[in-house]
Amino acid sequence: MDLTLRLNARLQPIHQFQFEDVIHTLLTKKGIGETSGGGVAQDPEGETTYCEIEIHLDDTKPNNIIQLLEILSKTGIPKGSTLWSADPEFNIEVGTLEGLAYYFNNTELPYSIYETCDVNYALEQMEKAIEGIGKLYSYWKGRADTGLYFYGHSFFEMKQKIEAFNATYPLCQKSRIEQIA
Repeated sequence: MDLTLRLNARLQPIHQFQFEDVIHTLLTKKGIGETSGGGVAQDPEGETTYCEIEIHLDDTKPNNIIQLLEILSKTGIPKGSTLWSADPEFNIEVGTLEGLAYYFNNTELPYSIYETCDVNYALEQMEKAIEGIGKLYSYWKGRADTGLYFYGHSFFEMKQKIEAFNATYPLCQKSRIEQIA
């Protein structure tokens, strides 16, 4: 049985591949199937909008589907993701994690802020703030914005923790936070 996992996740191709690799390893370890490719969809600016992973299950036994869903649950899938096949009857919503996109403004701050502040320091502080409730999955650098994509148990909790740091660091001025899953 061939399936497609459409991840409601904003992952760079390298991070999508790492995700795919984890699922592949778990499927082959259980002896029920494998991944067979995938990719990312991007908007005109180059920001990822979703990812797909192609999955082949060796047979359609209900137990194999249950095991696949358990694997997906363990890997940390964002809400709004779907597992589907060519059979229009087979379409399962998967995912429990909520997503937070944090966008730094790359163009509207005084030049001195870009010279003296470090995005990696900001990222470290955000990761510390949400430790235990979420983590960084990927990032993106566009012309006007740099996006960090965090996924965790609660968008609200991640946002609340990040905003405490956000209010104190000059590079975070004119930033924005969006819920993405």
